Amino acid sequence: MTVDRDVPITEDELIDAVQTPPGAPEVSTATVVAYAVAGAAVLGWFLFGWLVLRQGFIDSVGESAGAAFALLLIVSIVGTVRRARRR
Repeated sequence: MTVDRDVPITEDELIDAVQTPPGAPEVSTATVVAYAVAGAAVLGWFLFGWLVLRQGFIDSVGESAGAAFALLLIVSIVGTVRRARRR
């Protein structure tokens, strides 16, 4: 598929289009901080299980992955409830 365009896209226009698609909501700083804290908590849980409790490496990975999926499920449920309230 080809697209005819008289004016070539500048590098700045391409970067802007890739970084923020039209209509995409801005991500708040609080959201980024919350995800960073959750990531650090999952990493800490993995290291605690592996190094302190002396579980096996695979067991610690599985346990921290389960905790991460549980956090993602909670975030999904909270997001769904918040979106339903706005309508």
